[in-house]
Amino acid sequence: MISKWFDERLELQKFKDKFLNKAFPVHPTFLLGEVALFSFVTLVLSGIFLGLLYEPSTGKISLFGAMVPAAYASVVKIDLLPLGVIVRRIHHWSAMIMIASVIAHLARVYFTSAYRKPREINWLIGLGLLGITLGAAFTGYLLPYSQFSVTATSIAYYISKSVPWVGDWIARLLFAGEFPAHATVPRFFFLHVMVIPAVLVSLVGLHMLVLIKQKHTEPGANRKRKEARGGQRLIGIPVWPEQSYISVSLFFFLLFVVVLMATYIPLNPIETFGPPSPVTPVMRPDWYFLPIYGFLKLIPGDLSISIAGAKIGPEAIGGVFFPGILAFILVAIPFLDRASEAHNYIENPLHRPFMTSAGIAVAAFLFMTTVSGYIDVLHIAPASMAIYVVVVSAAAWVISYLLLRRYGRAVKKGEHVES
Repeated sequence: MISKWFDERLELQKFKDKFLNKAFPVHPTFLLGEVALFSFVTLVLSGIFLGLLYEPSTGKISLFGAMVPAAYASVVKIDLLPLGVIVRRIHHWSAMIMIASVIAHLARVYFTSAYRKPREINWLIGLGLLGITLGAAFTGYLLPYSQFSVTATSIAYYISKSVPWVGDWIARLLFAGEFPAHATVPRFFFLHVMVIPAVLVSLVGLHMLVLIKQKHTEPGANRKRKEARGGQRLIGIPVWPEQSYISVSLFFFLLFVVVLMATYIPLNPIETFGPPSPVTPVMRPDWYFLPIYGFLKLIPGDLSISIAGAKIGPEAIGGVFFPGILAFILVAIPFLDRASEAHNYIENPLHRPFMTSAGIAVAAFLFMTTVSGYIDVLHIAPASMAIYVVVVSAAAWVISYLLLRRYGRAVKKGEHVES
């Protein structure tokens, strides 16, 4: 009777027929998006706990007899609570997994050409999700307000100031004045817990709506199965109950992995670095910002270009133009590699020599720029490292392209023999 009462008012049966019976492709790579979503859920839940105890202020308070910023002291106190440090680590590692899964998901879409018509919109939404996720990580980086986090954030401050013509305005808007200002931490906290999560929820919802409307792409092998059956429906398992069981199992497995990592893998100990001081520690950003940091290491410090009254230095070239050009290329991909008709089947990356080798070359370039962030440890001159970056990236493209072309010719020859 209760279910009938709700069904008469909410038309639950219609919802079940239209959504819960939809097919979900049976392929593990399609779960990457769910890994990102479940990581976000874990971030929200752990973030609520941390937000209730965190004090977003740089005002000085006493901690163990020393006057330190309130933000720093509140994080130290969280670490002293039972399971407090575990929750903070869960928040950290969930962020790492979310960023990695979003990148892996976009890579899967790229290498299988699942960004083609009619899915260009969802490709752009996915790029937006990656950018906002990186923004969440960036704003959260400062909140412990240790010497390490302040030093790391100062790099981003000088990069934002280097934006031609509008750099000072952008830096003051984002950092609430000259960094570190008293209002910087409250502004980053507001962005981190209010604005960015709201944008993420909106983009995830929009992504899901478009996905439900357009349906998933499918493995190319399903094309023949559909033609044999004379149908056009998506081949897979229904959302309820089969896929729902898989999703719930995946969520708890992911939670188990995150808790395991939080238990045994420590974070940067803020007690060791201490509160902000004039001493600048040796530090490097987390892995997702290392390509930019490494690229900055390759640019001569005295390089300067003047254009229309704007001075463009190493910070602008490495921190603004480099990621900007990379973002522009990613946005342009579905419009450069177009399909005249609806593209509903994923393609084998081995059958796309140019696009696959281009993706491999970009991956090699980003890997080498990541290594460039350690040239001081590796004792390699920036000029020599720059040559290595170019040579390895070019070699990755040429070798992969030639191998894929050779594979493609072998496949065609085999098909010809069989026919």
